[in-house]
Amino acid sequence: MREIITLACTQCKQRNYNTTKNKKKTTNKLELKKYCRFCHTHTLHKETK
Repeated sequence: MREIITLACTQCKQRNYNTTKNKKKTTNKLELKKYCRFCHTHTLHKETK
């Protein structure tokens, strides 16, 4: 049931993180505040294809 997704920074658009999520329980796109090594700060990361 869990599917691998990629998280991208909303400021620099770099794809930084890979994680999994449950598609049945979480139908909307995942958004997490994580550290971006390219921006050198904590930014919002959104789920991408």
